Amino acid sequence: MLLKELSSLTSPLSEAQTEKLKQLTSELNAVQLAWVSGYLSATAEQGAQGQSGVALSAESQPAQTVTVLYGSQTGNGRGVASELAAKAQALGYGVNLVSMGDYKVRQLKQETLLLAVVSTHGEGDAPDDAIELHKFLSSKRAPKLDNLHFSVLALGDSSYEFFCQTGKDFDEKFTSLGAKALLPIVECDVDYEAAAEQWQTEVLEAVKPFIQNDSSASVVPFVGGSAISVAESGFTKQKPFTAEVLVSQKLTGRDSDRDVRHVEIELGESGIQYQAGDALGVWFTNNENLVDDILAKLSLDADENVTLADKALTLKQALIDNKELTQLNPNTVKAWAALSQNATLLTLCEDKAQLRQYVINHQVIDLISQYPATVTAAQFVDLLRGITPRLYSIASSQSEVESEVHLTVALVEEEHDGEARFGGASQFLASATEGTQVKVYVEPNNHFRLPSNPDTPVIMIGPGTGVAPFRAFMQERAAQGVSSNSWLFFGNPHFEQDFLYQVEWQQYLKAGELTRLDLAFSRDQAHKVYVQDKIAEQGADLWQWLNEGAHLYICGDAERMAKDVHQALIEVAMTHGELNLEQANAYFETLRTDKRYQKDVY
Repeated sequence: MLLKELSSLTSPLSEAQTEKLKQLTSELNAVQLAWVSGYLSATAEQGAQGQSGVALSAESQPAQTVTVLYGSQTGNGRGVASELAAKAQALGYGVNLVSMGDYKVRQLKQETLLLAVVSTHGEGDAPDDAIELHKFLSSKRAPKLDNLHFSVLALGDSSYEFFCQTGKDFDEKFTSLGAKALLPIVECDVDYEAAAEQWQTEVLEAVKPFIQNDSSASVVPFVGGSAISVAESGFTKQKPFTAEVLVSQKLTGRDSDRDVRHVEIELGESGIQYQAGDALGVWFTNNENLVDDILAKLSLDADENVTLADKALTLKQALIDNKELTQLNPNTVKAWAALSQNATLLTLCEDKAQLRQYVINHQVIDLISQYPATVTAAQFVDLLRGITPRLYSIASSQSEVESEVHLTVALVEEEHDGEARFGGASQFLASATEGTQVKVYVEPNNHFRLPSNPDTPVIMIGPGTGVAPFRAFMQERAAQGVSSNSWLFFGNPHFEQDFLYQVEWQQYLKAGELTRLDLAFSRDQAHKVYVQDKIAEQGADLWQWLNEGAHLYICGDAERMAKDVHQALIEVAMTHGELNLEQANAYFETLRTDKRYQKDVY
């Protein structure tokens, strides 16, 4: 029976309850509806048996449980794993959905069915929540896994040399320990949705015989004595909230060589909640002038219709709303090389290192300008990736700004052949005016959190826009009346032009809410000074803070800054802690394991 057919006369629900049920189900997708169906079925069955709540007794739990593990840096892996768990529950499988960061590695030898979704971070590195399990599988402590059947979905970005490396590592380690693959590893690029959905379907079919062949297994949607809530509530990457920009205000001075914006977005009555340390996902549209330039260079008709996901729309609208134009990827370059048959480009595509450098330093318009080719509208949209949202560290605390969310956005700007090139999302946000609509969602970052004990000292290292989450940290601490020691290291080129949120930091210092502030303005003197130099200068005090239990945070550029800062910290431990190199590395590894050393790097 459809809900629209329900009434207080034909249903045991009251009219008010029926309306609530209609409202709830109208907001759910098919997977979420399936999960709710299983939840209600199990609850009704338990109610009939006179049980209270939804927890299962040990006797009624399924003997065969599907464990779904995820390792996720930006939330994509968590999202895919959650969808998979919801689909498994809808089929009646017992499911254990857990982050690799929360997984007890000693449990691994007890597993019989394990489905892993894991991304690769940076240059082939495991995401933060997968590091411990990754290390465990490579250690002598890893057990034989002869009874385990598994499958791995690897998420990655083919723009990087070590594409999907962490997923490959897990697949190889499981196999070497005796586990048997349900399916070959599936490697997904940035546009992963279709491949991930196909893997979900196939892997759930592959585990079916192991569930059905176990006569003692119960068909229930819960395991471990509690409900697994895998249905995402509120707004998500797939279902973002349409918010409004309140302010996009330049923070840097008029003579600065960079344009950094403070962006305030109104979340209205969306009910969206976030914590200090979380990121905001921002869907953007491409600049219309850029699209016009591309169409002119290709001699394509802006009004020609193309089809995307069975939907017809004009070529221009498709390029503005749906296609990635400011970030190249190797597959697009290779496809264009095949179309153009340009010898130079074809040769470049054969060299992985050269191809990667080209992808990093050029955009779609550079590619089509440098290597002309004749292409149809349909061919062109097919060789482009879909737009993906950008994640920005949230620069505010809801305890302070309530229904707003603030970002610190650096406009990505370069010059190629005398023409300016801009980042897609950063240009969208930098040029936004009051009332501009923007689709957003919160991406939780549970691996970048203030200490649970407010008396714990914190050390924050955030040069440039890396200072954003620490503004959120300080707002949260001030709102909660936290007075424990706090120390900020900040750096940028020039004091007068690039001191982001200068007045706010000085106010925190004056109020005693920020204990120490060390600044590194690299271009204000003959020799360049960076935050790592300030760390070395203050090494004795920093070491003392760490020994007194301080939590250490780094945010910003992963390529150079984070590595240089980490090396400076190692040297502090060796100089002031009298540790050798191996001991110093082990010390910070222990801090990381204990969640006292956290990074939000990009």
